[in-house]
Amino acid sequence: MNITLSVDAQLVERARQVAKQQGISLNEMVRNYLQTVAGEVNGDDVVRELELLWESHAGHSGGKRFDRSDAYEGRL
Repeated sequence: MNITLSVDAQLVERARQVAKQQGISLNEMVRNYLQTVAGEVNGDDVVRELELLWESHAGHSGGKRFDRSDAYEGRL
């Protein structure tokens, strides 16, 4: 099914950049989101998305150690 949306051009461009970083199309990213919202995501989809996130965000702290107070710093 095809759908038409009204979306701000800057938002679409930022979303395209995120999709590109994840190695997927904007269309696929929107489809994945709708499946998540509708509760139709299976375990393989979740694993694939996590792998993409791990690839695009290395998660290296550069040797810095964090404690609980770091996690809550600046929060109310």
